[in-house]
Amino acid sequence: MVVLAAFGATAIATLFAQATGLRALRRRQPHEVAWTVALVMFALASAALSVGVTTGWDGPTFRAFYLLGAVLNVPWLALGTVYLLAGPRRGRRAQWALVFFSGLAAGVVLAAPMHTVPTGTDIPSGREVFGAGPRVLAAVGSSGGAAVILGGALWSAWVFARSRGRPGAGRRVAANGCVAAGTFVLAGGGLVQGRLGENEAFALSLLLGIAVIYTGFLIATAGPPPPAPADRGDRRPPPLNPAAAAPDG
Repeated sequence: MVVLAAFGATAIATLFAQATGLRALRRRQPHEVAWTVALVMFALASAALSVGVTTGWDGPTFRAFYLLGAVLNVPWLALGTVYLLAGPRRGRRAQWALVFFSGLAAGVVLAAPMHTVPTGTDIPSGREVFGAGPRVLAAVGSSGGAAVILGGALWSAWVFARSRGRPGAGRRVAANGCVAAGTFVLAGGGLVQGRLGENEAFALSLLLGIAVIYTGFLIATAGPPPPAPADRGDRRPPPLNPAAAAPDG
């Protein structure tokens, strides 16, 4: 079950990244570029998970899994929300801050000593392997990014729910509902795995969470896309705030 769920999450995330990447190439919107980067990270982290639970973990596999999944994935998803809610000017500022954070996190996670080199096919948690540095980065990145994503999704869904006469409002509300639900599923799976060591629950939460969020993306893109917010800081609510949560450190 764990292996199938890991491979399923990898496949869905890859399709998701391809879809957002094609939209980013066509429309050249910065929020879609940020989402594509995050979804590629999610797919690579899920691929590392697939390797770990099938052939066994080693140091490089777990470092890739932890860096791309636990530390960097959610902040890059949140960057797309910042671009949509705060506009391109503030989004660019957040992007440069995130680029700095990403470089710092990569250096710390790749160079941090391991208390125990992970082996076997059970999913290890960050506290079993790393000291405080990588775990603090994972907590800051995942919790802060998830708060931005979830808050943005719920806020935009509430605004769209008030605009019942606007064409496509119901579709956008449903899409944002899927995004919020998927975020809860992903975050809850990381909590269960990190505290109880239930590999099946964690792997299934990744599969179910990314599938629910992908469903929200498909619903949101079924109709014509809304215009992008202007650089003057337009706060038009977004049609979609895709989110993923990483394993709890």
